[in-house]
Amino acid sequence: MIIVLTGTPGTGKSSLAKALAKKLKFPYLDVNKVIDKENLIIEYDKERDSNVVDENKLSKVLVKLIKSNKDLIIDSHLSHYIPQKHVDFCIVTKCDLKVLKKRLEKRKYSKSKVRENMDAEIFDICLNEAIEAKHNIIILDTTKRTLKGLIKTVENEINKN
Repeated sequence: MIIVLTGTPGTGKSSLAKALAKKLKFPYLDVNKVIDKENLIIEYDKERDSNVVDENKLSKVLVKLIKSNKDLIIDSHLSHYIPQKHVDFCIVTKCDLKVLKKRLEKRKYSKSKVRENMDAEIFDICLNEAIEAKHNIIILDTTKRTLKGLIKTVENEINKN
């Protein structure tokens, strides 16, 4: 089973992805490490204070990794770009804006980066892109929930299908 986790940075996707991988005994894949290892950064965007990734090459690399793994948890705000036919479930993490702002500030994000990520959450960018890609989506609000509770919800959703 291939499960991808996406969501605005700071919404809890990495914490959930690692806990879910441990619970299900699935390998955990941090897409940022794949991006670095495969040299998929094509430029640095000074204005947005972030790297620009070749999404097509990233998708191809991830599909290869998926094909060589029966079970996998994939963690990245870009993971919803993987073609739907290769993904069983796409978990989209969401979070209250006040909580998200605090989390991003704690990470020492610049004011503009905090604003950009809050805008992404307000406009449901990751969710809308996952819907557009026709993924089988599980939406989780991580604001007031424990990892244990979130994992239980995921297990229930998986068992429904």
